[in-house]
Amino acid sequence: MSSAVELAAKALRSALWMGGAATVGIAVVGGVIGYSLSGTTGFVSALLGSAVAFVFMGITAASILVGQRLSGGSIASPIFFATVLGAWLLKFALFLVVAFTIKNAGIFDIPVAFGCIIAAVVAALASDVIAISRARVPVVDMV
Repeated sequence: MSSAVELAAKALRSALWMGGAATVGIAVVGGVIGYSLSGTTGFVSALLGSAVAFVFMGITAASILVGQRLSGGSIASPIFFATVLGAWLLKFALFLVVAFTIKNAGIFDIPVAFGCIIAAVVAALASDVIAISRARVPVVDMV
């Protein structure tokens, strides 16, 4: 029988796979829409928006999985919280860099990139909800 921590990690990996598949779908659909709206610029903007959303989703899931591993499966450990908080700070800094780079570059179609980011974030949240609701993680480990 698997422990609650192992089942939660499996749910996170499942959410990451589902979110990745949804992000690829959004990149394809967004690329077609972006290309039809503003040519190659729209296509590149859709791919960039989807990639940014996937990287942020991956950082979140990876930080939780790494934090669980470093803390020995205890989510009450300071190591777990330090890992997740460090990843959050990394995401915050990375977000600022990406946002200012895209805004100042002038070669991206901002509405297309923003639409793909929002769609990918909603898909990631939906994949998290589906994966966690199907995980059936027990509240208490039975010894």
